[in-house]
Amino acid sequence: MIENVLIFVGVFCIAFAFAPVGLGGGMLFVPLLHYVADMPIDGTLLAISLSLTAVVSYGSGLAHRKKGHHDDEAIKSALFGAIPGAILGVGIVSLLGENLDFVFKMASVVILVWALIKTRKKMLKGDVKEEMEETGNSASIHHLNLRLGAATGGTLSSVLAIGAGVIYVPVLQQNTGLSTRKSIGSSLHLMMVVVPIAIITHLAFISTSERDALIDQIGILFVLPILTFLGARLGAQFGMKYISSHNIMKIFMALTAIVLIRYLWDLSGVIR
Repeated sequence: MIENVLIFVGVFCIAFAFAPVGLGGGMLFVPLLHYVADMPIDGTLLAISLSLTAVVSYGSGLAHRKKGHHDDEAIKSALFGAIPGAILGVGIVSLLGENLDFVFKMASVVILVWALIKTRKKMLKGDVKEEMEETGNSASIHHLNLRLGAATGGTLSSVLAIGAGVIYVPVLQQNTGLSTRKSIGSSLHLMMVVVPIAIITHLAFISTSERDALIDQIGILFVLPILTFLGARLGAQFGMKYISSHNIMKIFMALTAIVLIRYLWDLSGVIR
């Protein structure tokens, strides 16, 4: 009972915190289920985390669309890279097999460090970004770079069971000139398409034992999406109304740093 309560509360809080910053929450859903529910990092856990990530992306993405915080041209262009990347990522997971746990955490560390560096650089250019925020203007889209970056995000989405907003947001900002708000909204719209594709592809490749484990968790899986959706909707509405773009980036960096420290701790034990 205590374990379930911790999972329910954790899922709601993660969705609430991650929705305003354009992330799906997979970076925390995975460790929550891995450490609290003692689930191994395998195809089953990836599918569950991606399902919750999809709920966050829809709950928050629809709220951002209602406010006009998105760019359809950038989204359509990025999908040409993100969708093939997501399918490729599932193939990588299948090939890793028993090595998935270690590779998963190593890859997560690299991505999290990269995201912290990129976000910090953007914060140092806050004056320029705030001007773009007010005017809503965007530069021309660099389609090739955008699609390559989105392909990386799609691949990592399937491999790490994340929405990949940690990749999409900075890639959108760098290659479209969109404001922080529109980059976040566009990132969420990418997840709304890419994550379901990753889930379906994962389910097609998981083993019989993993599929049975997924069925055994059906009771909890029925409740978690509801809590996730509520958290995401409330988080997105609260964040857009009360949290500035600069503070959104600070929240993003803080959450990223917490997960990074946890994975580094695990990896240090493996290396020793």
